[in-house]
Amino acid sequence: MIDSELESIWVSKQSSELSRLLSSEQVATEVEALQQQLGCDGVIVILSQVSEHITSGFVLQANALKVYENNRQNAEILGLSLASFPILCEQLLLNQHSGLFPDKDLEPESREVKQSHFSVRLIDELNQFITSSTLPIQLHINHTVVIGNSRLCLVPYQHQHKGIVAQADAKFYLVNESALTLCSQVELTRVTELLNNKELQYLELFQQLPVACALIDKDNNVSKQNQVANQNLPLHLNQSLFSVINSDDHLLLEDCLHIVREGALHQSWCEIPLIIAGTKHWYKMSFCRALDIENHLLMMVEDISERYRLADELSFQSNYDPLTGLPNRVQFEAMLEEAIDAKDRLPACVAFLDLDQFQVINDVSGHKAGDELLCQVSKRLSLLLRTGDIVARLGGDEFGILMFYADKESAELVAKRICQQLSEHEFIWGEITHNVSISMGLSELDSRTSDIYSIMSQADAACRIAKEGGRNRWHFYCKNDPQMHQLYNQMLASVDIISALALNQFELFYQLIEPLSSDESGIHMEILLRMVQEDGRYVSPGVFLPAAERYNLASKIDRWVIDNLLKWGARHMEIWEQLSMVSVNLSALSLSDSKFMSWLEMRLMVEPELVSKLCFEITETAAVSQLEQATALIDLLKPLGCKLALDDFGSGFSSFAYLKCLDVDYVKIDGQFVVNVCDDRSDKAIVSAICQLGKDMDFEVIGEFVESETIGQLLRELGVDYGQGYAIGRPARLIELSSGVRSPWLLN
Repeated sequence: MIDSELESIWVSKQSSELSRLLSSEQVATEVEALQQQLGCDGVIVILSQVSEHITSGFVLQANALKVYENNRQNAEILGLSLASFPILCEQLLLNQHSGLFPDKDLEPESREVKQSHFSVRLIDELNQFITSSTLPIQLHINHTVVIGNSRLCLVPYQHQHKGIVAQADAKFYLVNESALTLCSQVELTRVTELLNNKELQYLELFQQLPVACALIDKDNNVSKQNQVANQNLPLHLNQSLFSVINSDDHLLLEDCLHIVREGALHQSWCEIPLIIAGTKHWYKMSFCRALDIENHLLMMVEDISERYRLADELSFQSNYDPLTGLPNRVQFEAMLEEAIDAKDRLPACVAFLDLDQFQVINDVSGHKAGDELLCQVSKRLSLLLRTGDIVARLGGDEFGILMFYADKESAELVAKRICQQLSEHEFIWGEITHNVSISMGLSELDSRTSDIYSIMSQADAACRIAKEGGRNRWHFYCKNDPQMHQLYNQMLASVDIISALALNQFELFYQLIEPLSSDESGIHMEILLRMVQEDGRYVSPGVFLPAAERYNLASKIDRWVIDNLLKWGARHMEIWEQLSMVSVNLSALSLSDSKFMSWLEMRLMVEPELVSKLCFEITETAAVSQLEQATALIDLLKPLGCKLALDDFGSGFSSFAYLKCLDVDYVKIDGQFVVNVCDDRSDKAIVSAICQLGKDMDFEVIGEFVESETIGQLLRELGVDYGQGYAIGRPARLIELSSGVRSPWLLN
């Protein structure tokens, strides 16, 4: 016998389950009919719910449905203890034979094999267990029925003689309607109980959800809501959902509900504002079918007010400048485009304003001072405009003005007033007083203006001309203005430069630098650059280099030249080793570009066998205006073995004092002092003085614009070390250079 403690554990575990499943009168009636049809005294039913690992065994006797968990005396009639039988079956299924019940995914033939195997093993186990019984029992396996999660093995028993006869060849399909009804009743009872439990779980989960939820009936009233909804939503039971939203949003909500009720979508949502305690809140309402039979909808509500607040804030930031509160470039362009697209276009003018020397204020007093100045200028501009005109901050220290109902004359009056008033504005920061002025360009929006970009580029170009004209002034755009034509060509050239850099449409040239007094074996030359057009023609650097400097493209060009020169030298090492010196020009913008200087250092370090032949040329103007950067360049080049030349020397100098700070190797005399040196005593004296300075300060002198042998002879007599000009050699393509050995120019 099994231990009583184990028995009590099993009884408490199974009694409620069996009683619930087999308590209906319909089940009792069907069992009685089944016993009569089988001609037996009773039926042993083995119930298994494999998914929950529950296995139960019980005895049903004729004319009475009895479950023997609490009737030990009747259970002993068969020699089966109440605790032993179910535990036996449970062990049989869970330990070794849990897979013996037919799987729903198996073919029918495979199921029958599994059922047969289970039945034989079950009879064997029962045979071993009750052979000691004094009661004669005969067991027959009649059917195994599977409906839903309920699995029933029906075993009719009869009192005959001691021992067991097992019919292992029984068929395992449904053989009578009573067995089907019995199993169906058991399954129906189980499913009903399960649904009741699920409904309770559903309601409990509904209340515990951290999201505001409500059940909406077919009349769109609130039939139930959870605690979060009670606390946060202005909704009450039996209240219409439409009563708390604005009438303008009724159609949106109706469509959202209709989509789900008609089955077009499993779920739909809408975003609707509600006024709660005088404050506008935005909510996202999601709807789906509820798990009930009353055609209710489950509504889940999410407060998205913060998202809308952030959206409004982002919308403001995307259209207005956060520092000054003025419209930004995006908003300004939108208003300008609206004015252009207007059906009845009215005369208007556009102005671009640029603060003069704004960078100086940032450098001297700091960016906080610069921000304060921008705010003050914004307020002044707003006061100086006519009623209805719009001022916007386009970026940095640039402002734009859109003047409605304005022609050239009225726009010039506004420009004059702005320039005069701002020039009188004193900006004081700490103990420093800064003078404020602007450069202003204007353009007229007429019937021929097709897009915003053309008129904005016109105003921008006019502003550049005003700035180049001396600042603190305005300029009105005129198509036939020569200054405008030159600026427009430079703008086009800048586009060509960008395209040429991307498509590699530049080519390297070289021009000889001839030694006038020494006998060098290798060529000394200067690297020049040409832009190649689509038709194969070359564009002189005098055309595209000013545009490159204006539009900050000079350092990109310098990088292209140096990189491609070193690549050529690496491919033609034999020629490179024969050369005496190779000069390369650097723009003033490259000197002040820290990224370029870092790149230059790394690029030169990669080619140690080439750098000793390199000489970098910077103009005198660039060296004087950026003395610190020029000194840094010298400190960078000297350790690598490169030389440095000062180009266009004498074109803008007023003192030789700065030469003490620059350890240069070459000085190139500006061509204006060389071209007439044979006829002009002043030019001759200047060239002679520079040569004497070179001897005293230990640098060599190069004379440009050598257009004849006579000039070359005189330069040699004056002490000039090198000459360069068309008389010595015109620029030629670098790819055509076949030797680095020099051919002397002056033979006597």
